[in-house]
Amino acid sequence: MLLALSAGKAYSQTENPTLDPVTISSTISPTLSSRTGRNITIISKEDIQKLPVSSIDELLRYLPGIEVQSKSAMGGSSDIMVRGGTFQQVLVILDGIRINDAITGHFNSYIPISLYEIDRIEILKGSSSAIYGSEAVGGVIHIISKAFAQKVKNNEASIQAAGGDFGLWKINAGGAALIKNHTITGGITSNNANGGRLRGINNYFHNNTASLSYTYNNQKDWVLSLRAAYDKRDFAAQNHYTSFLSDTASEIVTSKLIQAQAAYTRKNVRWNNSIAYRTANDEYYFNPSSIPNNNISKQWQYLSTVDIDMNNAGKLVTGIQTINKGIESNDRGNHNLWQVAAFAVWQKNIGERFNISPALRFDYHERNKWNILPQLNLSYKTAHVQYRASVGKTIRDADFTERFNNYNKAIVTSGRVGNPFLKAETAWNQEIGADIFIKKFLKISVSQFYREFSNMIDYVRTPYADMPRKDNLVPGAFYDLGTNAAKVKNLGFEADIIFKHHFKKNQELTATLGNIWLQSKLPDGKQPGYYLSGHARWITNATLAYSYNRLTGSLSFIYKVRNPQTASAIDAVVTKDYFVANAKVGYSLCHKLQAFVQVDNISNRRYSDLLGAIMPGRWAMAGINIKF
Repeated sequence: MLLALSAGKAYSQTENPTLDPVTISSTISPTLSSRTGRNITIISKEDIQKLPVSSIDELLRYLPGIEVQSKSAMGGSSDIMVRGGTFQQVLVILDGIRINDAITGHFNSYIPISLYEIDRIEILKGSSSAIYGSEAVGGVIHIISKAFAQKVKNNEASIQAAGGDFGLWKINAGGAALIKNHTITGGITSNNANGGRLRGINNYFHNNTASLSYTYNNQKDWVLSLRAAYDKRDFAAQNHYTSFLSDTASEIVTSKLIQAQAAYTRKNVRWNNSIAYRTANDEYYFNPSSIPNNNISKQWQYLSTVDIDMNNAGKLVTGIQTINKGIESNDRGNHNLWQVAAFAVWQKNIGERFNISPALRFDYHERNKWNILPQLNLSYKTAHVQYRASVGKTIRDADFTERFNNYNKAIVTSGRVGNPFLKAETAWNQEIGADIFIKKFLKISVSQFYREFSNMIDYVRTPYADMPRKDNLVPGAFYDLGTNAAKVKNLGFEADIIFKHHFKKNQELTATLGNIWLQSKLPDGKQPGYYLSGHARWITNATLAYSYNRLTGSLSFIYKVRNPQTASAIDAVVTKDYFVANAKVGYSLCHKLQAFVQVDNISNRRYSDLLGAIMPGRWAMAGINIKF
C-alpha cells in the first residue's frame, strides 16, 4: 500500500471504469464496485476469450482470491473455495438464481451455461449470507449472461474448435440474434478426451453443456427472460472420494435447468421476479463390478426483489426467497426440506466520500428454524484510495451427503458416514481493506479478514463405539463421521493487482495477480478433519493477455503451498507445493479467422490437488477461432 501511495500521479475511480466497473452482486442493485465496501473481482467476456481456459472452473482457478481443487481437466470435477472456506462454503449464482446442489458441494462447479453466453463473472469475496443466505460464507461467484443482462447489441456468431494430445477435441460455439424487442442467445461447450493412463482405467472425460436464452423487452417497463440448459459430465473419478486401491471409479452427472425472470421498472422502482427448477442425476460407479450409487436432486426456488431509488435517502432493496430441495437416492435415502427468507439492504452515500450499506436477513430453515443474519459494509474514498470494511454473520446447513452418506447400504466397512444430527455451522466475518487506483490502468487491492466458526462441519476419524448410528456398520471398524467440530478460526491476508492498458490502437495488455495467505486454527488438542486440512496456506495465481496487431498471447499460472499428504496403498502424494502454467498464442489470418496453439502444464509437472486424483501432464492442442 505504501508503494502504491507513492507511485506518481493517481486518478479518481470515475476516470477508470474498466478498473471500477458496476456490480450487482454486493447489494443486488447496480453500484460501482469501489462503493460496495467489498473486495470484488469482475472478469468480462473479452477477458475470458483471451485466456487459455476450456471451462468455467479452469478460469476460476487462476483468478485472485480463489482456490479451485481440480480432480479432472476441462470441467470434469473441481471444488471451488474462497478465502480458505470449504467447497461447501461458496455460493454459485447464475443470473440471481442459486446453482449449489442439494446432494453435495462437489457439484457446484457444474454450472449449466455455455462459455459463449457469459457476459461477465463477478466474484464477491467474504461473507454475504445477509443477502444470499446459506453457503455464502467464503464468498459468492455470480455469473451474469448476455441475454439476461441485455448486453447483446448485434447479430453475431462464433465457433472455436481444437484438437490435441490424448485424443482431445473440444468446441466452444454460440450465437446471438437481436430482432426488434427480442434477443436470443445460445451456445455449446464440449470438452472430450481419452486421457492418460491411470490405475486400471484411462483418465477420460466427456463434458458437454448446452444453453439457450431468450429476452423480450417492451422498451417501456417490462423485461421477460427465459433459459433452458442441459449439462452432462462423464469422467474418470478414480480416488476422487476414497484412497482405496480398489477404487477405479467413474461418474456421470447430468443436470437440467429451467429459469424465468420478469422485471418491471417504473420511475425509481424496479421489481424483479425469478423462478427456477434444477435437477441433477448422479451415477457413481466405484468400480465396474459394483452397484452404482444413484442420486437424484431436485430444487425449486423463487426470488422476488424490489429495488427503490430514494434519491438523497439512498437505495433500498428488499426481497423474499423460497427454496424447496430434495433427493432420491439408493445410498442416502429420500429426503426433502424447505427454506424461506426475507431480507433488506440499504445503501446510502453520506457526502462525497462515505458510503454505508447495512443488510439484514431473516432465514427460516425447516431443520434449523429461525436465524437472523446481519451485515454491515462501509467504504470511504479519497482522491485515489477507497478504504473499506465489512462485518457480518453467515450460516451453512449440512447438505444431504453430510447428513445421510452410506445410510441406505446393507453393510459399510469403512469410509465416510453421514450424521443426521448435524447442526448448522455459523460464523462471524470481519474484513478491512483498501483499493488503490494508480494512473488510469492499475488497481491494487489489499485485504485482511478474520472468520470465527461455531459448529463447523467436517469429517473426523471415529471408532465404531462412538458412532451415533450403528445399523449397518461393523463392530471394531473406524469411520470418517460428519461432525460439528469445535470453534475454528480463520485468518487471512490477500493482495490483488489488476492492470489494463491500451498502449496504442493495436496494442493492449491485461494482467491480474493475486496472493493470499491463510491460517486455520483449532483449539488445543483438536486435530483438523478432512475439510480443514485440505485448503492451501498460500496461493499465488495470475493471468496475462497481450495483443499486438494480428498476434495475441496469454499466460495463466498458479503457485500453491499446502499440507503434504501421502497414501502408500495407492502410491499417491500431495506435495507441499507446486507451480503450473498454461500458455496460448494466436494469429489472425484475417479479420474473422484466428489460428492458435495452446499448451497446458507447460513444465509437465506431476501434481494433485486431492490425494490420489492425478492431474494431466503437459497437454498440447491447436485450433481455430471463427467469428461472424
